[in-house]
Amino acid sequence: MSVAPKSHSPSQPPDTRFPRLRAEVVAGYLGAPASMVAEVIDGELSLLPRPRRQHARAAGKLAARLDGPFDVGEGGPGGWVFLPEPELHLGALPDIVVPDLAGWRRTRVPEDFLADDAPAHIDLAPDWVCEILSERTQAADRGKKRRIYRRERVAHAWLVDPRARTLEVYRLVDGRWLEVDTFEGDQVVRAEPFDAIALDLSLLWKL
Repeated sequence: MSVAPKSHSPSQPPDTRFPRLRAEVVAGYLGAPASMVAEVIDGELSLLPRPRRQHARAAGKLAARLDGPFDVGEGGPGGWVFLPEPELHLGALPDIVVPDLAGWRRTRVPEDFLADDAPAHIDLAPDWVCEILSERTQAADRGKKRRIYRRERVAHAWLVDPRARTLEVYRLVDGRWLEVDTFEGDQVVRAEPFDAIALDLSLLWKL
């Protein structure tokens, strides 16, 4: 569900934290219930229910598979920091987006990245994002959100569709998304930028 921004009214002055966003959009974003995922894309508020079980499980299984080799450095090269559903504030408005998974190369992450007094949101664009597609989210995931990630120079994007059992891998090349590969079914694959390990896709679909 998207809510278009309205003009300011005297009773709703702009929020000083978000001076470029409409007051009604900011109010809707800040007041969103915990049961909803709130995003602001191109100045419009989007509220969607929390992910369903299949969606959440695919995200969790993928995060678990990548964590050891790439975040912890066990059985792999390390060098990454992963977060599930980070709240990203990107660009001048800003666009407020919540990818299912995001990863940053450790060489780009500041020492206070996990500090207790750090804000809840993150302004640093990730190096990799993964969106788990669903009927409700796929239009935005494929369209507006990928355009934001492209603008912010996110190097890789994955689109995982648990219903179709597919993994689409994209690399940013000269400011455009290049489709590196699409993997299907229960294949064991090597998908950049995490091609140092073999990924069994069946782990993302099965109970």
